[in-house]
Amino acid sequence: MSKTEREEVSARTIWVDADACPVVIKEILFKASQRTKIPLVLVANHFMRVPAVAQIQFRQVEAGFDIADNWIVQHCQLGDLVVTADIPLAFEVIEKGALALNPRGQLYTVSNIKQRLNMRDFMEKLRSSGVQTGGPDALNQKDRQTFANELDRWLGKNSPKV
Repeated sequence: MSKTEREEVSARTIWVDADACPVVIKEILFKASQRTKIPLVLVANHFMRVPAVAQIQFRQVEAGFDIADNWIVQHCQLGDLVVTADIPLAFEVIEKGALALNPRGQLYTVSNIKQRLNMRDFMEKLRSSGVQTGGPDALNQKDRQTFANELDRWLGKNSPKV
């Protein structure tokens, strides 16, 4: 995204690590962006359809390890919201002064991100040694509601005043 494109996006933007973001969460984000006129940028390495609305954009990046993550880190700014389940990405955007929210509605913060990163690394070591750790439970209604509530809190503080 060029500087001119970024200026068109505005002071506060929602960025989505869209490759792994559940469809139901994208739908919540689409509705919220349309309702509040807050810019929403989905970043993925494969094509996806987004509503044809001026403030909703899709950026397709090259396929490859962390290409989409790096693009988001490069373009997000202080106060922006990044929706991701990727803990290393969350860590990087928090270091830049953005906020990170996972699709289950858990807000990553300066005070909890290092602990989550350490746990992620520990679980990765277990898996690489052959231990079956299982994955997360399926996204449920409570998760969707928690996500929507956290998103609404952020929107309440950051939506353009009309």
